[in-house]
Amino acid sequence: MTTRRLLIANRGEVALRIMRTAAEQGFSTVAVYGDDDAGSLHVSRADASVRLPGRGASAYLDYRAVVAAATTHGCWGVHPGYGFLAEQAQFGAACEAAGLIFVGPTPAQLALFGNKIAAHQMARQCEVPILTASPELVSAAALDDFRASQGAQTVVLIKAAAGGGGRGMRVVVPGADSAALWSACSAEALAAFGDGSVYAERYLANARHIEVQVLGDGRGAVTHLWERDCSTQRRHQKLIEIAPAPHLPEPTRTALLEAALRMARHANYRGLGTFEFLLDADTGAWFFIEANARLQVEH
Repeated sequence: MTTRRLLIANRGEVALRIMRTAAEQGFSTVAVYGDDDAGSLHVSRADASVRLPGRGASAYLDYRAVVAAATTHGCWGVHPGYGFLAEQAQFGAACEAAGLIFVGPTPAQLALFGNKIAAHQMARQCEVPILTASPELVSAAALDDFRASQGAQTVVLIKAAAGGGGRGMRVVVPGADSAALWSACSAEALAAFGDGSVYAERYLANARHIEVQVLGDGRGAVTHLWERDCSTQRRHQKLIEIAPAPHLPEPTRTALLEAALRMARHANYRGLGTFEFLLDADTGAWFFIEANARLQVEH
């Protein structure tokens, strides 16, 4: 096996940035591409390239074809970048089963942080506060039961248990058609992430969204790379990130950093990841909401 060859399971700017860093570290690179990306720059810049069956995003989501390409070309490992297969535990497990290094978190960590309900359970074990949340909502009736338990005038937010990026999310206000909202969220989550599981949590209308970046060696040693404010959003999707988070009280900053490290340490986190929190602007209380076991590609 060629120990200094890396397959990049991504395209475009993401792949190009990984290639640049890989070359500086002495790795040769293998690019993958769908039928409609044969002329893309990342294909010509790599040392070798492999066509994946299909077109568009679906080509890059065929993890079996990606693993086969890596093993055929004698690669040491696979770098997923972010998006596509980067947070799929099944892909990470398939890489490891084929003797490839998956440049990212372990499959178990991908599975844990890829499901917000499971991540909340871990947060409780680490004594990190979370918003009042439901178990998985298997029906619209379960959503109504949760809303009733919180009080008739409480606003809640339905969220996809898997994935992110604002997909599979709906705010449920008093008097809203909860059945239609539950159905829409579940269908959107299934289409976007292949998993229609949803849950609900108490909605904070006046909140700041603060993220903490962590780095772990997979053996219990973790550190943080400070925090950023991601409160400027449209349809639950971040538009602007500001680092460090402005006007964040030092005790709160310290508490968020320590909470992220505590959870990362508990999971023996490997690689880079993001732990996300909401800060109630009215009370100053803060809550863990989710973690993303993804690599950020910066260079």
